[in-house]
Amino acid sequence: MNLSIYGEAISSRLWVGTAHYPSPSVMQQALQAAQPGFVTLSLRRQQASGAETFWKNLRDLPFKLLPNTAGCHSAREAVTLAEMSRELFETPWIKLEVIGDDYSLQPCPYQLVEAATELVNKGFKVLPYCTDDLIVCQRLLDAGCEALMPLGAPIGTGLGLLNPYTLKQLRERHPNIPLIIDAGLGAPSQAAQAMEWGFDGVLLNTAIAEAGDPVNMALAFREAVTGGRRAFEAGLMQTRNSAQASTPLVDRPFWQQSS
Repeated sequence: MNLSIYGEAISSRLWVGTAHYPSPSVMQQALQAAQPGFVTLSLRRQQASGAETFWKNLRDLPFKLLPNTAGCHSAREAVTLAEMSRELFETPWIKLEVIGDDYSLQPCPYQLVEAATELVNKGFKVLPYCTDDLIVCQRLLDAGCEALMPLGAPIGTGLGLLNPYTLKQLRERHPNIPLIIDAGLGAPSQAAQAMEWGFDGVLLNTAIAEAGDPVNMALAFREAVTGGRRAFEAGLMQTRNSAQASTPLVDRPFWQQSS
């Protein structure tokens, strides 16, 4: 069940965001229930709501922080925000987002690769939020990224894994690269499915924060991720197009039962 990225052990395959919770107290309780490997946070939201208050809500929690560049639309903007985040949060980890379309919040591949290249050269441990496009993903790996975070569906939609074929193809093409499904998950069953397909983790926010009971939903996602990964490691049975009896027929000799 161990996960290592950029040479560091990550304690959990479930990563959780910090936006949209009904209160700081509920957020803290949900994070405790989830026990995430990373807690993501936005410097832009830090500045808007007051960095001191927000930091106070997180500083005592024993989780790794993953600042992100949410809201950036250019490589230069993302690099600047990443450098500010590294100084403020004292971590080289960065979730790199460079948005190309304001309606779908889909990442811009050109600006993303440019920003990733520069940040890797500056010593950041870059986790790029990207599409499942094979060429874009290869360019990000060529830039020095050691893990990728392809989206499952547009941010905040809860639609789940919209493109099973391309996601599975990406997993098959890069079997040894950590791949984290980021964005669009709405239910624990979707997280479990991603893990059963062999993805290394999931990152989500809205599905927990906007649930009727965020704390219980955080626990549900934690259990789903663990169960899905365990199923992948155990090896799923092969699917068949016709029925096959699971118990022997008592009125036939064993040598005939396979016919």
